[in-house]
Amino acid sequence: MSTKQLYRAFGCSHYSPVDCRGEEGVFVLEMECPREKECCSGCGSRDVIRRGSRQRQVVAPPLALKTTKLLINVPRLECRNCGRVLQAATPNVMPGCNHTRPFARLVVSLRAMMTIKDIARYLGVSESMIRGIEKKYLKRNFGKPKLKRLKVLAIDEIYIGKSKKFLTIVIDWTTGAIVFVGEGKGEKALKPFWKRLQGSGAKIEAVATDMSSAYYAAVQKNLPNAKLVFDRFHIVKLMNEKLDQLRREVQNEADAMLKKTIKGLRWLLLKHADNLDPERNEAQRLQEALELNRSLHIGYYLKEDLAQIWTQGSKASATIFLDDWCRRARATGIRVLQTMANTLQDHRTGILNWYDYPISSGPMEGVNNKIGALQRAAYGYRDQQYFILKLFALHEAKFKFLV
Repeated sequence: MSTKQLYRAFGCSHYSPVDCRGEEGVFVLEMECPREKECCSGCGSRDVIRRGSRQRQVVAPPLALKTTKLLINVPRLECRNCGRVLQAATPNVMPGCNHTRPFARLVVSLRAMMTIKDIARYLGVSESMIRGIEKKYLKRNFGKPKLKRLKVLAIDEIYIGKSKKFLTIVIDWTTGAIVFVGEGKGEKALKPFWKRLQGSGAKIEAVATDMSSAYYAAVQKNLPNAKLVFDRFHIVKLMNEKLDQLRREVQNEADAMLKKTIKGLRWLLLKHADNLDPERNEAQRLQEALELNRSLHIGYYLKEDLAQIWTQGSKASATIFLDDWCRRARATGIRVLQTMANTLQDHRTGILNWYDYPISSGPMEGVNNKIGALQRAAYGYRDQQYFILKLFALHEAKFKFLV
């Protein structure tokens, strides 16, 4: 391969070769712009006067597994047409960067298979350069998610550590893509999203959230025509928390024999009946404990019965079942169960809306697991903007948990 062909392969065909050498394991190509090809980088005019030059050093894709650098003598030109003094256009180099476009494409493709540290070692550059290239790519392709086609949303918050604490996440329930990340939690964190959503022209039909009063108020205010669906997962989780609270109250008041029986009962109470392990006699142990205490017995079977809200044949049947469940819970005289019944009645519309839109924040829980894996792999992120951009690209298979 001739030197000119080599330069053409790097996208520098209109530059003339000056030198080609090796320096301490680095392959160096030096080039300059011929005077007959000098033109203004602003208006494109060739009526220019050279006012000196500046040498730029940029990184290119490796040759023969060696770090490759281009030394480009870039002329400084005064344009007689537009009157400006500008540097000539640099061939195939990212504006404001010290690497070529093919180098950036190589880094992006390698990020699907390698960590930032491994790529930096392989290409002989700094980790900050690799991170900067990926950040620009993410910002260009995922930095501003389109909202126009959104129809169903899921909203939740995630805990990201002591410093930033919480982020509020909004996902497109249909695709699982994150479309908004707000700092903090509650109604305030969603304000920028509502502003963007209003300007997008999207027609939101339903929103899945937990039973937070802040989210309820925000959705009612900004999406009055959308169906608010309280997430099944969070309702079951709340019931489990109430049952665990009841267990602790019973254990604190129990005598020595009952305390011994209840000890280690927590996870058995929270398990679904179908998931009890027969080899460990979990069903028998649970039954023996429940027979010794009326409150736990009632609480456990009401917990198991609650799941039938989402198995009714129609919304009308579910309404009857929910009202009956709340009546039975109140009739027990057990304060914890009465509180749960009041909570369900206060949120009954959102619970029953599941029959109009059978959605949940299940996809959100999957996203939360991915975010957790992303954080653990990187031991946290110092650059908040970079982290948020990674979240926007999380639904893309080629951007998973590499750091």
